[in-house]
Amino acid sequence: MTSAEIRQSFLDFFQEKQHTIVPSASLLPQSPGLLFTNAGMNQFVPYFLGEQAAPYSPPRAADTQKCIRAGGKHNDLEDVGYDTYHHTLFEMLGNWSFGDYFKTEAINWAWELLVDRWGFPPKRLYATVYSPSEGDPSHFDQEAYDLWKAKFESVGLDPAIHIVNGNVKDNFWMMGDTGPCGPCSELHVDMTPEGDTQGKLVNADSDLCIEIWNLVFIQYNAEADGTFRDLPAKHVDTGMGFERVVSIIQNTKGFTDFSQKPTNYNADTFQPLFRKLEELSGKKYVDIYPNDARSTGVPPVNPSASTEDDANKPSSTPSAQLEEAIAFRVIADHVRTLSLSIADGILPGNNGRNYVLRRILRRAVKYGRNLGFSGERTFLADLVDTLSEQLGGVFPELKAKTSTVKETLQREEDSFNKTLDRGLALFEQVASGVDVSSTQKAFPPEDAFKLSDTFGFPIDLTALLCRERGLTLDEKAVEALFEKARKLSQENQQTTVVAALDIKSDAFTNFVGFDSDECEATILELHPTEDKLLVITDQTPFFAEMGGQQGDEGEMLHEGSDAEYLVSGTQQIGSARGHLVPPQAQLEVGDKVTLRVFAERRRPIEAHHTATHLLHWALHEVVSPDATQQGSLVTPDRLRFDFTSAALSPDQLTAIEEKVNAAIAEAQPVSWKEVPHADIKGREDIMQFFGDKYGELVRVVQIGGEPQALNGYSMELCGGTHSRNTSELGQFIIKKEEAIASGVRRIEAAVGKAAEAYLDEQVEELKKEITQAQEKLNTANEALKNLDQAPIAEVKAPAEESLSSLRDTLAATKAAAVDAEKSLKKAQTANAAREADAFLAGLAENGQLSGNIVHAVEGPANLLQELMNGLKKLHFTHAAFLIVDDGDKLHLGSLCGKDGHDAGFGAGNLIKDLAPLVGGKGGGKPDMARGAAPQRDKKEELLQAAKEKLA
Repeated sequence: MTSAEIRQSFLDFFQEKQHTIVPSASLLPQSPGLLFTNAGMNQFVPYFLGEQAAPYSPPRAADTQKCIRAGGKHNDLEDVGYDTYHHTLFEMLGNWSFGDYFKTEAINWAWELLVDRWGFPPKRLYATVYSPSEGDPSHFDQEAYDLWKAKFESVGLDPAIHIVNGNVKDNFWMMGDTGPCGPCSELHVDMTPEGDTQGKLVNADSDLCIEIWNLVFIQYNAEADGTFRDLPAKHVDTGMGFERVVSIIQNTKGFTDFSQKPTNYNADTFQPLFRKLEELSGKKYVDIYPNDARSTGVPPVNPSASTEDDANKPSSTPSAQLEEAIAFRVIADHVRTLSLSIADGILPGNNGRNYVLRRILRRAVKYGRNLGFSGERTFLADLVDTLSEQLGGVFPELKAKTSTVKETLQREEDSFNKTLDRGLALFEQVASGVDVSSTQKAFPPEDAFKLSDTFGFPIDLTALLCRERGLTLDEKAVEALFEKARKLSQENQQTTVVAALDIKSDAFTNFVGFDSDECEATILELHPTEDKLLVITDQTPFFAEMGGQQGDEGEMLHEGSDAEYLVSGTQQIGSARGHLVPPQAQLEVGDKVTLRVFAERRRPIEAHHTATHLLHWALHEVVSPDATQQGSLVTPDRLRFDFTSAALSPDQLTAIEEKVNAAIAEAQPVSWKEVPHADIKGREDIMQFFGDKYGELVRVVQIGGEPQALNGYSMELCGGTHSRNTSELGQFIIKKEEAIASGVRRIEAAVGKAAEAYLDEQVEELKKEITQAQEKLNTANEALKNLDQAPIAEVKAPAEESLSSLRDTLAATKAAAVDAEKSLKKAQTANAAREADAFLAGLAENGQLSGNIVHAVEGPANLLQELMNGLKKLHFTHAAFLIVDDGDKLHLGSLCGKDGHDAGFGAGNLIKDLAPLVGGKGGGKPDMARGAAPQRDKKEELLQAAKEKLA
């Protein structure tokens, strides 16, 4: 079988067992405590913790997950190329049960797949079970032992030989220092020629006995106090090493020949890359390893040989031949890691996971020198098409981002080649002076530090070169000198603390908040917590924090007692949604309550979320479709959007602002529709993210086009709440754009009142800067006057230059202030128009525009004009008297249409008669008039008088 056939066979097998086949998650992990996705279970953590219900029916899944282990706790980087089975990137095949089946099915199906379907010889299989020592958690896993015992006895094998006890290190799995955990049972394959080691090589770090599958039975939660409690639901989490399985099946010719050394590199997972490398380098790959007499290699073929006899002669010495073999393996492994990471938006850089990728790339470039690739040309990008042909079908993001991957590798490799050439020369200069007759043969730590700090040559490459030259390097001493590099490369080495929810609920809460801020509900469950009472109801308008959108706050009204309780937050528990209320709340299961979201908080959140979709669309239009989202945050006062890109120019930022504001001005409808994921997952015009988990039904949010027709210009899979029309957003302002990691940028922006508040702050700050600049200019002028009599020109010249610079600064600051004030006025006008439209729409809904109206509202002064403009647009024919209270004074407006005139009213007369009641004055024409008044405390008296006059 080919590797593709083996992968598909695994997925087909578990699909037959009613598992949902899910796509691989992104290599960018959801957990902040991880550098990379490093295990198949990463994307399913919320299901194990009880935070979410698994969206599969039945709750089972299977997948192949791309994983990287090259930093932090799991780091296989230094072993790559030197042995047969360690990789920085690998695929993990897995099947999962979320509170469904458990040990019996997991073990039976593992045996069925390996032995009955794939044909693994049972006599070469060994199963491990958990056997704790004194003080270790839990107890001997008798259930797993009995199940394996039955399997081995069914084929005439002795369980006492084929079942091996494992300690807490090998056979008790923990997610972190706390959280879900349980015993595990591993399957190992004896790869010796005779297959008769009797289990002695199991867990002995031998590549002649390889672990291929780990079955984890998650049944406990590790508490902070060191105790273990039973989980409310038990889960199965398995992981099979895909490359190892392929190696075993292919290298043994279908289990018929175990004479050759088992190696992942002799399988078709790596061979296409080796063939391409041979074509590029002119070298021949030979599968040989350090200190290993039993290699599968054959003498290399010299591609430049002129005769058949010459062709069979080694092209290099045994030592050089080994270096070349290691280089082939390192480069092939590393280009897989780099390509799939870049396709997921993780780019080489200077911090955290980005720095790890840069180290991997530089390591690959260094090994390229062993194959004759000089700094004059790059080679990594030339391997990407081959890899894309191999893996593009199972990881479509690689095929979609091939050009981006190649461009990134080309740029990074070209840049590093200059550093490598310079560093190699300096290394050789220092190494040649080392006393090789001494017992230490030590490379000076100070020079290693200098190579890195002054010339940008990585410490780990210096260490690698030292090992190749037989030199020692005191890396602890180097670390002391170069602490920053240590922090960058070890950023992820931290304690992982996770916790499973103590609360479990099988309830279902219907979310009605897409269409309503309020609903009646019935209490289904009550769960006291440390300082709150968690109330689960049958339905709710409250949005729980997810997808970057902050959750709702509001109130709960108890219908039985008329008591009101503050809802300070929400908690998603599986399919149920709990509301956090004060612990003293007098509530019972079955009680009726009214749930009311604070609309004044949710509306700006929805506006910022809708603006985020517009920003994402504008980025693709202005910058590149490859500007991939890396994270977002939506709050009442701002939006934050992280994406992959080079730095944006001022012109690009201006263009993005203009596009978003144009879309807002066009008053485009915002709609959403729930559709089967299978119907739209191939559509490139609907933004959806590789690696994200989607259920059978997904929600598409569209802007523009016909509502719910899926023909808008911005369409994106999203579960959040949004405005109904872009006109509800107000002015869009980009507050800042900055780098947060190499290749990852962040835009922070605001709309509506939040944008207005930001611009107001900017104007005030610029006014202060103008005052300060003017003071400095005045001081400099005075100082220059005192130098008028100075005989030496050198004394006056610097002062005149300083004065000129201050004038330039003042002029630039004044210009910036003018621009900011223009933007502020534009934002104020947009917000006033939006508020006026919303207010008048409410009046129209209630039928209040069919007669004379008197109303007072709070807002900025320009709101009054927008209200009167809005009434004229609605062809209002009666008489209106409006008051806008801006917190400083009252702004008065009157409007009279045909029916108002026929009733004897005139706008100018209304202002003249009513304004003096609050110490004001004003006037205007019969159809429209305005005024102002200082006595805000008499607003209610004015309202009453106006109502009586217009009654």
